[in-house]
Amino acid sequence: MRTQYDFSKSRKNPYSSRLKKSVTIRLDQESISYFKNLSLETDIPYQTLINLYLKECANSGKKLNLKWK
Repeated sequence: MRTQYDFSKSRKNPYSSRLKKSVTIRLDQESISYFKNLSLETDIPYQTLINLYLKECANSGKKLNLKWK
């Protein structure tokens, strides 16, 4: 390992704006189980599946039809 490195010709990561951000979210056990089972069927990590589903909802402009009592 070098004692010093030259970063004078380095450049910013062009994909840094696309990086994911870590958040904490509370989900009920039924939702987690659903995505974990789907994960076993598709061989895709369940957190990735949740992200893909939420991204699809956001891109399509899907709205939740919910009325509080």
